[in-house]
Amino acid sequence: MSSTSIFVFILGFLSQILFFARTIVQWIQSEKAGKILSPVVFWQLSLLASILMILYGILRRDFAIILGQLITFFIYVRNLQLQNSWTKIPFYFRVLVITMPFACLLWLILSGNYSFNSIMQNENIPLWLFLFGILAQLIFTFRFVYQWLVSEKNKLSEFPLGFWYISLSGSLLIFTYGLFRTDPVLVLGHLGSMVMYLRNIMLHYTGKGLFDLLPFDLGVVSKRLSKKE
Repeated sequence: MSSTSIFVFILGFLSQILFFARTIVQWIQSEKAGKILSPVVFWQLSLLASILMILYGILRRDFAIILGQLITFFIYVRNLQLQNSWTKIPFYFRVLVITMPFACLLWLILSGNYSFNSIMQNENIPLWLFLFGILAQLIFTFRFVYQWLVSEKNKLSEFPLGFWYISLSGSLLIFTYGLFRTDPVLVLGHLGSMVMYLRNIMLHYTGKGLFDLLPFDLGVVSKRLSKKE
């Protein structure tokens, strides 16, 4: 494996780590609350991870990855706006975030090795797998379109139950696509995420977080430890 390939996979794994971290944060906060929450940090991490994943998709010449991230990118921004958190981000960083997708599009248009034509004609992806990957990404991406529409309707950033069902279905398809593509970034990333999607579905129906099942109150224990210190 060349040094370039190693760099590309590091970029992809870093993106998946951020995606997984956002899910872990959302999961822990939801478990504590006993209901599904939409924390601000989830959307902040989503933006950072999406930028890295777009770059990874370009370098891997994988149209399915690029398409999925470009569709959801501005939905992340909109959720931060609905939570009144977008303007709290430093102005220069907001400008950088907004311009990144357009910069990547210019790269695809002007570049030679990583142009749209070279990506669409990637010999490493047969036509049936290319179409399967696009279908998988569209289904997986639709979860955020659905989440955005529900949030706009309620004027509140939230995760409806359908979001998790679509997430689970789309993630399974991308996991399968990753196996055919021999892409460890997609395989490992979605393998862990599917567990979290299942847990959020269970949390919706039970209304009880894992912390509720403990024989003691974590908050009380934490206060007692603080007093001792």
